[in-house]
Amino acid sequence: MLPTSTRLVTLQGRPGPDGPVASDFAVEEWPIPALQPGQVLLRNIVMSVDPSMRGRLETSEKQYTTNFEIGQPLDGSAIGVVLAGEGFAPGTVVRHRMGWRDHAVIDASTATVVDTAAAPAGSWLGVLGQTGFTAWVGLQRTGEMKAGDVVFISAAAGAVGSAAGRFAKLLGASRVVGSAGGAEKVRMLVDDLGYDDAFDYRAERAAEGLARVAPDGIDVYFDNVGGEQLVAAINAMHIGGHVALCGMISQFDSSSRSYDINRLIEAVLRRITLRGFIVRDHEDMRPEFERTVAGWLRSGDVVNRQTVTDGIDHAVEAFLGMLKGGNVGKALVRLDTDWEV
Repeated sequence: MLPTSTRLVTLQGRPGPDGPVASDFAVEEWPIPALQPGQVLLRNIVMSVDPSMRGRLETSEKQYTTNFEIGQPLDGSAIGVVLAGEGFAPGTVVRHRMGWRDHAVIDASTATVVDTAAAPAGSWLGVLGQTGFTAWVGLQRTGEMKAGDVVFISAAAGAVGSAAGRFAKLLGASRVVGSAGGAEKVRMLVDDLGYDDAFDYRAERAAEGLARVAPDGIDVYFDNVGGEQLVAAINAMHIGGHVALCGMISQFDSSSRSYDINRLIEAVLRRITLRGFIVRDHEDMRPEFERTVAGWLRSGDVVNRQTVTDGIDHAVEAFLGMLKGGNVGKALVRLDTDWEV
């Protein structure tokens, strides 16, 4: 018998000046809408928890899709298995955008089939999904990375950062350095994630840490943070360097220290290219990305790093923990424990 209701997460309030808290959200049970022509009913296997969702909690335009509405469900990338409907046979596993719920009704045209025999479901949200694709686009097209470049990546232990660091080495970077919060994450970057060196942005100023780990300067900066680390990178950049502006997580909460752009003259003096990007604008690169990274996964050159939390009841906990840097690699919530992720 098909389910008639589902548990999901709704937004109950906008974040305060110090960011979102658990009481801003609720887990509720809602009826599943009747299937319409061209729709499918899914049982979600696993869902993504992303820094980009932080901006969607606001009423501002600090996002590149839509703002979440008070009293309405959250949504985001997920992998689900088809239970019924048109367009896919039951049992087909697809990637879609209706996460944050156990079951979802979606238009079949918005889903993409994934091969869980080739890689576990979580990989299609992580290193083979939008996360890995973001790292690929940021390095290759936006950052214009070349073999021999010195690359600096902020939030290096996070989902995008951990992928970007490994990709940069495989694409021929001469040196890859990163920043992370805490001594243990810094150790992991070097010992487990393939970085040449890293610094703890909580223990030393970004300019000092970057000068220590990249004393001869950098060619490419993959920016997930903004603020102090962006300023430090600009001042460490070689002539003609590139900055790929992926995220600015430091700019959301009022407790974060503000950094102005008075030193942006360095971008002129060093002839730096600073370019923001939204990954969905670069779908033409996806086939090469999936082909290459799937090969790296099979060979063991790339490992899918992820932090998995089980159950819709703990989804908010996973999201808030990710915003505070509690994850290594991709943050996921497994919604069906019968599946490997």
